[in-house]
Amino acid sequence: MSVANAKHRILNPVIPYTGAIPGGLHPGEVIIVQGTVPQHADSFQIDLSSGCSTKPCSDVALCFRAQFSGQLCVICNSLQKESWGKEETIYQLPFKQGAPFEALILVHKNAFKVAVNGTHLLEYKHRMPLNRVDTFSVSGDVRVCAVGYIPSSAIYSESGDLNLPYKGSMLNGLSPGEHITIKGQVSIYPHSFTINLRSSQTENIALHLNPRIKSTVFIRNSYLSECWGYEERELPFFPFSSGEYFEILILCQPHQFKVAVNGLHLFEFRHRVQDLKSIDQIEIMGDVELIDVKVW
Repeated sequence: MSVANAKHRILNPVIPYTGAIPGGLHPGEVIIVQGTVPQHADSFQIDLSSGCSTKPCSDVALCFRAQFSGQLCVICNSLQKESWGKEETIYQLPFKQGAPFEALILVHKNAFKVAVNGTHLLEYKHRMPLNRVDTFSVSGDVRVCAVGYIPSSAIYSESGDLNLPYKGSMLNGLSPGEHITIKGQVSIYPHSFTINLRSSQTENIALHLNPRIKSTVFIRNSYLSECWGYEERELPFFPFSSGEYFEILILCQPHQFKVAVNGLHLFEFRHRVQDLKSIDQIEIMGDVELIDVKVW
C-alpha cells in the first residue's frame, strides 16, 4: 500500500515522534507505517492514544510493542486511568533486525487489525471508544521513513463490518479507472470463495469470481436476465493457497476488468454489462477472512 493515497502523511519523523491524527480515527481507515529496524534493536513501540499528556498519562487505546530481546514477540495492551490492562502476547515476530518493514493498522468498528509485510498478524479488540483516539506515537529502536493515514473506503459495508457474507454498496457505481482492492486470508480448510460485482436494482451479476482452492480452478462469469453466461477458466497460474494472505486488485477499464492477485496480472474479463454505473454492490462469501475492501 502506498502512502501516496494518504489523506495526511509524515515523512522521516525524528524518533520518538508524537503527533495528532487529523480528524481522529474512523472505521475503514488505515494507518501505514514504513521503516527499518536497526541491526541491534531491542524493542520499539507504536501507541494510539487520547492526547499526549504525561502527568497524568493519557489513556492509550493500543500500545503495540515489538520485542527483539529475550522472547521474540509482539505485546499489545491499553492504558486507562493510568492503569495498564491485561497484556495480549503474540509469540511471533514479523519484524527482522536490519530489515525494512511495512505495518498496517486497519481500523474496524470493534477492533484494530494489524498486518506486517502483507501478512495478517493480530486482532486487538477495542477497550475504549474509538472516537477518543486522536494521537499517534512511535518510540524505541526504529527508523521510520513514512507514516500515512489512508482514508476510509468508497465502499459502505451494509453490515458495518467485514464479517461474511459481506455486502458493500458503491454509492456511485463504477467508472473506468477505478480500482477495487480486496485483502484477506484463505481459510485453513477451504473449498472456495465468491466475489460478485452486481446491481442492487436487479439480480444481474456483472462479474462473478469464484476461486475453487481444492481443484485450483478460478471461474469467471456473469449472471444476466436470469441466466448464467459462458464460463472463463484459463489461467497462467493459480494464486490462492490454504491459510495464505492474498490481495486481489480489480481494475475497471472502459471495455474490461483486469484482475491481479498478489501483484501479478492474472486475466481480463470483457464487460458484459455496459452501464458501469449500475454496478453498485459487491458481495463476498465463502472460505476466507476479510481484512480490507476498498474502492479507489
